[in-house]
Amino acid sequence: MKPIKRNESLKPLSRDHHHGLLLCWKIRQGITLNAEPERIKKYLDWFWISYLKPHFEIEEMYVFPVLGNENELVKQALAEHRRLKRLFENEDDLSKTISLIEEELEKHIRFEERVLFNEIEKVASSEQLLQIEMDSSDKSFYENLSDPFWE
Repeated sequence: MKPIKRNESLKPLSRDHHHGLLLCWKIRQGITLNAEPERIKKYLDWFWISYLKPHFEIEEMYVFPVLGNENELVKQALAEHRRLKRLFENEDDLSKTISLIEEELEKHIRFEERVLFNEIEKVASSEQLLQIEMDSSDKSFYENLSDPFWE
């Protein structure tokens, strides 16, 4: 697939998505290297609190309302957010949970980037895009290297 030309206002959120896809890669690497699930889960907990949970909040407060909560694409995204939240907060059967997070998160990010954000760009007013940009202003990603289980 060729790269998507993303509206400047949505680029900070797309950068967050990039880090989410890297997280999925790290999980796959950790599984391949037989990293202990507890090590991976500790990193996932950090990523959830530091990046993913705030990212979901921004999308739900400023991005999804552009299409409205009754829109089928928004309903799908909200359902996926709820499922991912449950997975990240789950402490049972870590190996299975970690694998599900990797699968679900990658699928969710691809959906938002390839489908949902394209629809939002089609209908968002310049005021809405400016509001999204202001509320999702680019924050630097700081990697947690305290235990690089993927190496």
